[in-house]
Amino acid sequence: MSTTEAPSRESRGAVELTTAMLLSGTLGVFVVESGASSFNVVFFRCVFGTLFLALYCLVRGFFKNHGFTPKKLGLAALGGVFIVFNWAFLFESYDSTSISVATVVYHTQPFFVVLLGALLFKDRITAHKAGWLVVAFLGLILVSGVSASDLSGGSDYLIGVGYALLAALFYGLSTIITKRVSGVKPHLVALVQVLLGIPLLLPFTQLAEASGFGSGWLWLVGLGFIHTGVMYVLMYSSYQKLPTSKIAVLAFVYPAAAMVCDWAVYGHSVSLVQALGIPLIVAASLGINLGWHPRFLRRAAAPAVTTPQPPEQPAAAAAPRARSTV
Repeated sequence: MSTTEAPSRESRGAVELTTAMLLSGTLGVFVVESGASSFNVVFFRCVFGTLFLALYCLVRGFFKNHGFTPKKLGLAALGGVFIVFNWAFLFESYDSTSISVATVVYHTQPFFVVLLGALLFKDRITAHKAGWLVVAFLGLILVSGVSASDLSGGSDYLIGVGYALLAALFYGLSTIITKRVSGVKPHLVALVQVLLGIPLLLPFTQLAEASGFGSGWLWLVGLGFIHTGVMYVLMYSSYQKLPTSKIAVLAFVYPAAAMVCDWAVYGHSVSLVQALGIPLIVAASLGINLGWHPRFLRRAAAPAVTTPQPPEQPAAAAAPRARSTV
């Protein structure tokens, strides 16, 4: 690749990822406007997402030399179990908190990946990672906006924050499992996971309510075709063109767009105290992803760089390797 082609390729990748993150920011509005229950939303997202991804993979010829082995297929399916329930818990959290709060709390995903890696695979948590985890926890406390009355029991808001954290945990589980599926197109991994979601979620889905969706069907089709089809294609294409640093930074277009949509459509905004926590979570996430070393930890910490985590999406790869997203 010539030196003149490289900037153009990277610029296209930046446009693709920015567009994907802006689309992701509208996800909450599509979920709420559909009027369907969380499990119904995820079920039909899987149905329409499967149709889009299957057609896309067929047209692109991805089914030839797919690279799946029984082990890789099993890992992709296991990651899919966590990713579809991750969506269900995230969408459920919108009702009890707000799209803004749920999305920012959900962006603690990278820290769950670090903690789960240490717990399950004995990955070493360096001093700088531990420092960023503390910063992220402080930011989470501020952003959650949980008050003493919420802690007294029976608070729907506190339950909603818990759902967002559980969604982030399930995302982390899906990530550390799915990223071990190497040598397979991420689009195929995503297809396996949304296809699995159909029978997996069927027992939790109230199909009898489908006749009353009305215009909600348009929002559900949009979730499948736009947020589980077009958005993933743009993301996976951009990951091949961008360095890790730009992926990590542009990923935060998603929560910013979600907060703007929540304010513009529903009039929801975060308080001053909650706003103070957002830059802490952003800085901590970038620090974890890019291996930044806080000045007071530089002497103690060994250099480490991890792959950034994109936003809420299903399935497959957050970098050129296969891994899950919102």
